[in-house]
Amino acid sequence: MREIGCWALVVALAMTGGACNGSPAFPEPLFVLAAVSLSEALEEAGSRYTAATRQRVRFNFAASNILARQVSEGIVADVLISADDLQMDGLAEDGLIELDTRVPLLGNELAVVVRQDWTGRLAGPQDLLAADVERIAIGDPAGVPAGVYARQYLERAGLWPAIASRLVPTTSVRAALAAVDGGHADAAMVYRTDVKMARHARVAFIITGSHAPRIVYPAAVLKASRHESSARAFIEWLRTEGASAVFRRHGFTPAPAP
Repeated sequence: MREIGCWALVVALAMTGGACNGSPAFPEPLFVLAAVSLSEALEEAGSRYTAATRQRVRFNFAASNILARQVSEGIVADVLISADDLQMDGLAEDGLIELDTRVPLLGNELAVVVRQDWTGRLAGPQDLLAADVERIAIGDPAGVPAGVYARQYLERAGLWPAIASRLVPTTSVRAALAAVDGGHADAAMVYRTDVKMARHARVAFIITGSHAPRIVYPAAVLKASRHESSARAFIEWLRTEGASAVFRRHGFTPAPAP
């Protein structure tokens, strides 16, 4: 039986800082699958949500294509927050999400980062063609959303044919950042919000303009959820001002218009 409890009060309570007076904590945590780029922001948001509602939240962070595969293979989870619409579209076509719960939650931007000791010029996209930029780490463009976004940008900017041989595909956007941090790549294309996690890398430039990809993080309740009502309430709360303030502090933007 799907959980009911005091879920109908959850969003209002979370917004006001209250809790379900006299009621026990929810016996099971919500299990949320989320893009790895959301790790720090969602951990903070989840803690705030638990403090306000007594509903615990457990996260599994990974590249969105890996999370989508886990859902397709039958993982029992409550909510998915992907880093792109493509992964969510596939799950929707397979009937694996509650369609009426799908919302565009957040937006982001791509940034090009370099090692802190980089002395070459890298102030714009054309500088990626310089001979001293030999290895550029990106999420695997065959599936990792950050890599897909990076390829879209490079193709639109007419740079893909010249740069493709220099690209180093990685398993996630955080792995691309780590490649620069560890000195294994000269540059990387990552989300702007990831840069604060870098130890030895800095922003060279932010990707903007007409060629910049539309980056959106959709969220939805999964058909496999055993706590659908609470899962719906959690997504609703993520769209409140309290949660939005957390995401803004971590550098995320409102979801871009379609």
